[in-house]
Amino acid sequence: MPVTDGFPRTLRNGGYVFAEERQQKIAELVAGSGRVSVTLLAERFRITTETVRRDLATLETAGTVRRVHGGAVAADRFSTTEESINERAVQRPDQKMRIAQAALDLIPQNSPGSVLIDGGTTTEVLADLLSRRTAVEPSGATEPGAELVVITHAVPIAAKLSSTPGIALQILGGRVRGLTQAAVGQATVEAAQRIRPDIAFIGTNGIHASFGLSTPDPEEAAVKAAFVHSARRIVVLADSTKLDAETLVQFASLKDLDTLITDSEPSPELSAALAEAGVDVVIA
Repeated sequence: MPVTDGFPRTLRNGGYVFAEERQQKIAELVAGSGRVSVTLLAERFRITTETVRRDLATLETAGTVRRVHGGAVAADRFSTTEESINERAVQRPDQKMRIAQAALDLIPQNSPGSVLIDGGTTTEVLADLLSRRTAVEPSGATEPGAELVVITHAVPIAAKLSSTPGIALQILGGRVRGLTQAAVGQATVEAAQRIRPDIAFIGTNGIHASFGLSTPDPEEAAVKAAFVHSARRIVVLADSTKLDAETLVQFASLKDLDTLITDSEPSPELSAALAEAGVDVVIA
């Protein structure tokens, strides 16, 4: 409990934590996870939510964090912030591999059908795993009519699958956006609206209890929305840095999803929203 002798500090294991030290630890938590909630901080430091909000206000004034509804995010995490695909490719490789492997398990082996693979670094890992798995399947899997149709608008994913036996690759055209190396624009959206794949594996920059799925760029959002509305089953691949995050443009609600594959348990608020929406959550 806070003491009231004029010095801002809280109890910790029989000792005291001064406000400056606590705020430094809060800043480290935000830097490490990308986002923290007021409730979590109050429980962690055994302080009131009002004290947490004062700490966050102090840190925001110092430019260390940015306050959002229910908590705070890193100061450089804005709704339009977007790293290039090359920058993201080297981040959290182990988590992305686990998520991609769980996604691969949803694609039946030696069976015809169609899947759509959205652009992104985790979906690119899925394409790599699919290419390797398909390449070593028995030759009977490549007989006419037994090929797996894979549809994508992402140049790196198309490159990985273009010469893989047993895969019939279809590329959706459009203007290639350099930052994500994926086609966008009206031509891409219209092409997506004319297909009905069995499963769509979708990437996202954020998944939030009330705002749903979002991405910073409007053109990317339009393509993703078309994918979500076209496919029979929607599987979202999102590592834990995307959970509880909101970016500029919403492209789907939680009710549009069938499955979320991630690498850690969502927050209580997001878990409740996913359960209410009937989304199956897979922890890889």
